[in-house]
Parts: sequence; C-alpha cells; structure tokens
Amino acid sequence: MSEIIAVSSDWLALREAEDSRARSRELAYAASRRLGSGPFVVHDLGSGTGSMMRWLAPLLPGPQAWVLHDWNPDLTEHATNGVVPLDRDGRPVSVRTRTGELERLDAGALAGASLVTASALLDVLTTRELRAVIRACLAVGCPVLLSLSVTGEVRLDPPDPPDEVFAASFNEHQQRLVGGRRLLGPAGVGRAERLFREAGWSIRTADTRWRLGDHDPVLLEQWFDGWVDAALEHRADLRDEGAAYRALRSEQFRRGELSAVVVHTDLLAWP
Repeated sequence: MSEIIAVSSDWLALREAEDSRARSRELAYAASRRLGSGPFVVHDLGSGTGSMMRWLAPLLPGPQAWVLHDWNPDLTEHATNGVVPLDRDGRPVSVRTRTGELERLDAGALAGASLVTASALLDVLTTRELRAVIRACLAVGCPVLLSLSVTGEVRLDPPDPPDEVFAASFNEHQQRLVGGRRLLGPAGVGRAERLFREAGWSIRTADTRWRLGDHDPVLLEQWFDGWVDAALEHRADLRDEGAAYRALRSEQFRRGELSAVVVHTDLLAWP
C-alpha cells in the first residue's frame, strides 16, 4: 500500500472519547452473542493506537487475545505500552501486534479469529484493499464488526448556505487519488455491505454519530479546521469564500454557538 495516509497518535487520542460515545453498543452486544465459547481471538484491522480494543474488550466475555494489525508500528506501540484493558469478566486481555499492508491480508493472517473488527478504516481503503479484507473475513467465517465508517453526512448548527458546498468538496477529497490509490471515502461502508450480502452473509447496521461541541470543544475546532482544509485542497476556487466561511465559523466557535453532527455507520456481518 504505497503512500498510506498518515494519522497522528495525537489526533487518535483526541477523538477516542467521542469515538467511544458514538459506537453502537447494540451491535457490539449482538457480536458478543455470536462468539460461541471462549477463549476468543479478536483481530483488529487498522488498529492504530488500540482504541477499538479499549472500547470493545470490556463488552465481550473472556478470556480474550487481541491481534492488532496496522501498517504503522509507532501507533501499535502506543497500544501495547498503555494499560491493558479488562474483559467483561475482569480479566486482562493479551495483546500482540502485526505490521503489514491490508491489500495483502489473507485468511492465514486471520487464522483462528473469533471476531474481526475495524474502526474508521473503510474510507481510507481502495476497492482492491477492501476486497482483500472481505475475502479474508469470508474465508475465516467469523463475525465482523466494522465501526465508525463515514457516510459523508455532516450537519452544522447553526446552518449556513456554504455548508453543502464544503461538504461536497470534502467528500470528493475523501475519494481522491493518493499515490495511485483511489480511496473509497464515504462509499466504503456501502461497498463492504454489498460484498458481504453477495456472499450470503447477514448484515446489521446502525447510524453512529459524533456530536461535536457537546463534550470537547478542542475536537470540534480541530475537526472543523481539518474538514475545511481538505475541502479547500480539493477545490482551490473556494479559497476566497473559504476565508470568510472559516472566519464566521471561528467566531461562532469562540462564542460557544457552533456544534456539528458527523454521521457514521457501524456494520455487523456474520455467516
């Protein structure tokens, strides 16, 4: 996977609490009911610093062994150096890591999996990488829980006419070419659902939403700046309008008048 999009550990740490509030516990419990008897092995794809493990492990029975897959060993090092989460029964989980590119993922890499998970991953994959991931999951035949896949829907309050223009530009940016790789962006979760259904698997989905401004104003500020930056990177012709738009929203933020909802989809698939 050439020129993989870099994600900082600081950004992952900043968003972790909101991720935890947003993810669907209903689908997590549904996944738990399909695990059978332990011990359990959970493979987390694109694991980053291990936020999915920290959120999900306490909701699942044990004993649990987690295998964290990521291309960036610096991120997985954060996961293994922190406090080890406990399973639902109060026992510490075991953790090991694997570094590699997801387009090369195969059933052998997931051998023995009781559950496969991922969080905020599908939008940064290509069609080829997504197909590799789905093929490996189908071959292993265990439940798959994919959380926080962006849908492209964003709602800012108070609304402003340029919102739709910047949202459209941002969504197009999410499907850009990166080092010859065409990202799936908001189309990723729909593609994944279709591939699982074509294989005859059952699917459950849930809308999961960041509600920015309710808890952490720093996250709202950094998300908005990154959202606008990406939109302007995709459409340079919006720069003049973008300056005025950013100034308006920044003033609303300083007065505590700005909030945003960022819509995601969580998906549970099983054979």
